[in-house]
Amino acid sequence: MLLTTIDLNGSNLYNLKINDIDGKKIDLNNFRGKYIMFVNVASKCGFTKQYSELEILYKKYENDLVVIGLPCNQFGGQEPASEAEIKSFCSKNFGVSFVLTEKIKTKGKGIHPIYLWLTNKDNNGKMDSSVKWNFQKYLVNREGELIDYFNSLTSPLSAKITNLLK
Repeated sequence: MLLTTIDLNGSNLYNLKINDIDGKKIDLNNFRGKYIMFVNVASKCGFTKQYSELEILYKKYENDLVVIGLPCNQFGGQEPASEAEIKSFCSKNFGVSFVLTEKIKTKGKGIHPIYLWLTNKDNNGKMDSSVKWNFQKYLVNREGELIDYFNSLTSPLSAKITNLLK
């Protein structure tokens, strides 16, 4: 079954399923009442240093914000590693303590339902978008509604993002 054919119309973000980097189910319902930032991440990208900025953002707002890094190998083959290797790389090089998920697809055949929701106005009720590169960020409010997305060039610590969290 192609995930691109799943009808998510009207689906609530909190009903979508994903596993963490260790294969354990993540219950998005646990994040109700907090902002959620979804970021497609890669270990061999020019933007990989944003792992540090994401960790700083997460620590600064950890009572109000959940950061979820979603490893993806669709852009320049820049995340070829296994989940175990990704987890080790992120911990050792950037001290990542925010949530990392299993490797997923953010577009095309096999797109993960979370990205089908994030990028499709019929599903998120806000806007259509497409993921252009690694480290594109999507911010969801405390009620599970899409606020906006930010391209790879936008630092996680940018006022464009932090002003929305105040």
